[in-house]
Amino acid sequence: MQTISLGRINFINVLPVYYALEERIISHNFAFRHETPAVLNDLMREGALDISSCSCIEYARNWEKYAIARDLSISSSGPVMSVLLLSQCPIDELAGTTILLSGQSHTSVILTKLLFADYLDVPVFYIRGSVSDAIRNGNPPKAVLAIGDEALSLRNNELYPYCADLALLWREWTKLPFVFALWIVNKKNCETFDDDPTELIRQSRDWGLSHLDTCLHSLKESPLLTAAERTYYYTQALRYTLGEAEQAGLALFYKKCTDKGFLQHEPPITFFNGGRS
Repeated sequence: MQTISLGRINFINVLPVYYALEERIISHNFAFRHETPAVLNDLMREGALDISSCSCIEYARNWEKYAIARDLSISSSGPVMSVLLLSQCPIDELAGTTILLSGQSHTSVILTKLLFADYLDVPVFYIRGSVSDAIRNGNPPKAVLAIGDEALSLRNNELYPYCADLALLWREWTKLPFVFALWIVNKKNCETFDDDPTELIRQSRDWGLSHLDTCLHSLKESPLLTAAERTYYYTQALRYTLGEAEQAGLALFYKKCTDKGFLQHEPPITFFNGGRS
């Protein structure tokens, strides 16, 4: 059986999607690669992975290489809890300051820039780097963009009494969900597949969401979320589908990125149709 390389974001936000695969509840021929979203983007672009959860901006920048897995995303109607702008003062007082943007993210970086320029109308500057390292070094920036597990660990940090949830800001601005990540397929790598391997990911997602207590048991020792927060995070904050509302939010994000010059062209939304034709 052909082995398929599958990228997995190394944050807890994808736990219900991968649990049944990683525990072999659903049999498969995947070989997993656990990395940050930014690294997975690079690996997909280089052709080192067949399928991966990747930043939606990676698909937009290199859409000719990829096809989107149907009905799979990491999205939110806000608040998402794990994509946060943390600051030492209210957002409207950040004018002229520099925001440290997480080096783990691509999509959230662009979303931050869009929100500050077109919705919040607050002129700021940006640098990229490690949020946790900056804090550990004793010189915390006035404001930071944190994502994933890092955002969950920092959201109650006394250094940053002000916290803005980016998915919630997007929802207030557009009335639509925000799609942070897609599962994308490397078209060249997968053109000889007999079946659609993304169907196994959808099956695993469905199993995980219908057996959430089992999935969450693996997080019982995690300090990132309380028991009540875990249930909310996976049932309310996050969405793992790619329905009409999510597709509308994704298309609008691509349009705004193109209008602002972050993309040269709006990419077509092309879905994967299952390998060999």
